[in-house]
Amino acid sequence: MAKLTSRDLQIYIQQQHMSQMIAHVVKENPLEACGLVAGLSDKSLQVFPIKNILKSPARYQMDPKEQINVFMLNEERGWDLLAIYHSHPIGMRTPSQTDIKEAYYPDTIHLIFSLINKNWKCLAYIIKDKDVQELEIILSS
Repeated sequence: MAKLTSRDLQIYIQQQHMSQMIAHVVKENPLEACGLVAGLSDKSLQVFPIKNILKSPARYQMDPKEQINVFMLNEERGWDLLAIYHSHPIGMRTPSQTDIKEAYYPDTIHLIFSLINKNWKCLAYIIKDKDVQELEIILSS
């Protein structure tokens, strides 16, 4: 898992990876989309859309087989779990109480996509011990 310290207040996402996540979120709307982002340090390397087995507009649960496959691939490649992403098609821009309660990977960034003026926007958070801290997203080529 990517290890962040309190001074790490940013994440670098390649533009193509952001585009992949937005395409996934749009495709799954009005249901919550979810997935994983592999990386090294604070930089994205690959996006893995994962099936939301709850098929819900207000909750997600990743398909466990798909999730394990990504974890194994990351281990083989020496990559970290940089971020978990999901959408809030009917919710707020910030982590929900459920998101905070179920933040099982405290050193992993949470990317939350929400609809703002008919456009999908992404905000990044670290959720650790029920404390939520926003991070800056820097798009790179």
